[in-house]
Amino acid sequence: MISATGMKGAALGTALIASAATMTSAQQSDWSYDATIYLFTPETETKLETPLGTVDGTLKFSDALKNLDFAFMGAIAATNGRWSFMADYNYTNLSFDDASPTPANAELDVSVKTQFLTAMAGYRIHEDQTVKLDLAGGLRWYSTKTDFTLTPGTAPARRNVADDSWVDPVIGARARFSLSEKWASTAYLDYGGFRSGSQTWQVLVTADYIINERWMLRGGYRYISFDHDIDGNTYEFIQSGPVFGATYRF
Repeated sequence: MISATGMKGAALGTALIASAATMTSAQQSDWSYDATIYLFTPETETKLETPLGTVDGTLKFSDALKNLDFAFMGAIAATNGRWSFMADYNYTNLSFDDASPTPANAELDVSVKTQFLTAMAGYRIHEDQTVKLDLAGGLRWYSTKTDFTLTPGTAPARRNVADDSWVDPVIGARARFSLSEKWASTAYLDYGGFRSGSQTWQVLVTADYIINERWMLRGGYRYISFDHDIDGNTYEFIQSGPVFGATYRF
């Protein structure tokens, strides 16, 4: 069953994609748009450092899909001249366990529900026949409910929950390379937080295959990290791994 939070997350992501389609009615020939649905299949690392100790769990890439309860991932973008605007939404609900995390406990059960939305405005600072380079700035919203449950071993059971949401300012850069008539590549890097107790950063590299003027297939690698203080505890969330997507341009 999908939780209310999951339904809200899916609705938000669907609304983002749907909003891109409605832009076509504006009849502004200077604007171009694209909508992307993608699958991110990462290794997931979660950690919570508390005064009573540290609990952390890792879900390997090979186990990611069978431990995935629900997910939605999508992005939209609009471009006019040197200006561009982008929104990327990701919702993930994972449940997994790490056997024998410490000698004192038999097992660590981890339930991870996360949402993040990155909204950026970019400006093209360089363009030629082979390279387009944009600088960007914006915000990243992140929300999580992560439940760590240590089952009893020689030590008693213990449960820790990280439940919070926050917004970080983000700056970034994107380079697009034209390799041939059918092939291109995209490299994207951002960093955010700029304050004590909160930081985030991301790297995305893709190879892009152009099917026709409307459709493009993409495949590559993504790394995204969040580090934030929640109620005096240090929370970390990292995902890294392959990403595959399809983009419709209009």
